[in-house]
Amino acid sequence: MKKISIALIIIGAFALGYLLRGGGSQTQKQDHQHTAGETAKVERWTCSMHPQIQLPKPGQCPLCGMDLIPVSSGETDSDAGPRQLSMSQKAMKLAAVEVTPVERKEVTTKIRMVGKVAYDETRVSSITAWVSGRIDDLFVDYTGVVVTKGDPMVSLYSPDLITAQEELLQAIATEDVLQNSNIPIMRETASKTVEAAKEKLRLWGLTEEQIEEIEMRGKTSDHVTIYTPISGVVIHKNGLEGMYVKTGTAIYTIADLSQVWVKLDAYESDLIWIRNGQTVEFETQAYPGETFKGKVAFVDPFLDPKTRTAKVRVNVPNAEGKLRPEIFVRAVVHSVIKRESDVIKGVKSTQPPLVIPATAPLFTGKRAIVYVQAPDKTGTYEGREVLLGPRAGDFFIVREGLSEGEKVVVNGNFKIDSAIQILAKPSMMSPEGGIQPSGHDHGTQPQKATSAAREEKLEPLKTPEAFKSQLDAVFSNYFAMHQALSQDDLTEAQDSAKDLLTSLKNVDMKLLEGSSHMVWMKRHKAVKQNTQEVIDTDTIETARSAFMPLSDTFYKVAKQFGTSGTQPVLRFYCSMAADGKGAYWLQNKTGTENPYYGSAMFTCGEQVETVSPGSMEEHPEGNTHE
Repeated sequence: MKKISIALIIIGAFALGYLLRGGGSQTQKQDHQHTAGETAKVERWTCSMHPQIQLPKPGQCPLCGMDLIPVSSGETDSDAGPRQLSMSQKAMKLAAVEVTPVERKEVTTKIRMVGKVAYDETRVSSITAWVSGRIDDLFVDYTGVVVTKGDPMVSLYSPDLITAQEELLQAIATEDVLQNSNIPIMRETASKTVEAAKEKLRLWGLTEEQIEEIEMRGKTSDHVTIYTPISGVVIHKNGLEGMYVKTGTAIYTIADLSQVWVKLDAYESDLIWIRNGQTVEFETQAYPGETFKGKVAFVDPFLDPKTRTAKVRVNVPNAEGKLRPEIFVRAVVHSVIKRESDVIKGVKSTQPPLVIPATAPLFTGKRAIVYVQAPDKTGTYEGREVLLGPRAGDFFIVREGLSEGEKVVVNGNFKIDSAIQILAKPSMMSPEGGIQPSGHDHGTQPQKATSAAREEKLEPLKTPEAFKSQLDAVFSNYFAMHQALSQDDLTEAQDSAKDLLTSLKNVDMKLLEGSSHMVWMKRHKAVKQNTQEVIDTDTIETARSAFMPLSDTFYKVAKQFGTSGTQPVLRFYCSMAADGKGAYWLQNKTGTENPYYGSAMFTCGEQVETVSPGSMEEHPEGNTHE
């Protein structure tokens, strides 16, 4: 109750006393005893945490139990429109309102991807038998051997080749006999027969040097040597000494690793930023601190239905041979958006995109609200719903709702929206505005709520310490997900979610017995399902929606099974999350870091419970920036 009172004083006094009037006001008592010289009149009473509550009499909020505060009709806002709020110069200074113009400019976004090194399929060759026979010698008898173009690979005995050599020698002898013939057609026919015999040997894999050697030797050879056509590494060896092969039988496969492919997984939502020819930078665990570069050469036109990702192929030079197939990489693409048509389909404009800073919009569900400074009214701000494109670094691309040159609020917009909510005007949480029904008669005293959400009864279960220790890694991955969502980083949140599923598999449920075992199976299923939803989504909004029930399940796990005490488990609550229904989450450090709004409302919410104190010194207070 002490924290609630402090929040009431800070939020209520600041939002109403300064934003609505721009300065100090005379104290208004809840018994409506106003002095005759007051310029404001109390019309209704509201809750500073739940402004949709609007009652004609003082009392307590039916949702959270906080004392209601008076809403005054002041002269400062008398000329404002239904979606506007007018503020004095002093009020704007106290609220730290900052505006910036909507502008057209080139923007850069950073796309992170993961993947692995693969062979360049255009540089892979097979050494096959061009004629049937028996392998008598393998000069390269294991995979991984580096070979150079022209190196001998196989010695092959082939009766067919002996016959072909005999045909060549007989054709040469005939040509010699007919060399002095007076009949030109006979000489020409003999010459063509020799060339046909040579061509047959070429097609069966003999080199010009080998054919010349047969001519000089004047007799056949019972073996033929097969040479490698390219330089590279032997990646497959299919032949064995003594094995009989037919024409076309693969004996070796060789890959040239002087250039490799890096195959990356790009999320569906990131494909708009990726184009052929872009430079990709990536790092590997094998060479920490070293950055490699390549060019995007191909973007798969199909998505993987399970992961909702598309393969992006990058061509990378590998002269030093450091990059080996199957090495994992973490890559970054810096995509520069120069034209509006690059990101907005159907637009043929060649001018830069229209953008606003990422701190300007307030998000609730699929709606985005910005506050625009009225051009003809000093200190007047109007709420406007806009349609935004993808986020590009520190900016959002605007599709509809704003024009170049208009000034949008980039700091203090949440405070403006809170004041507009209290005035029952259309706002972020109340699109239609108006007084929201409280669910109680206006003439009756609302009952004080004991909690913002009903909790099921959670009794501690018999849990061995070994099981609690195994839960540490699962909770650590959950806290990493929370941190990523509060920082608006979907990719990092999904990576942490994958780590969570891995650590969840390492929790040995055989350590539990009886009812503890049955409850854990239920919690395990819920954690796995909600975590997988975070992994499968392509939008951070959906990930945050899945994080809400996941957080509730983790709270139940902490209450029922306990923790090892190695790290704090603190419970936080934001009344504005889930479209005003409120939502909880867990942190391992103090200081509100809201995962449901991120940078839009980073510190919205408060700590409501210490589930486990842990070692607070090891987990310092979190960020407190807005």
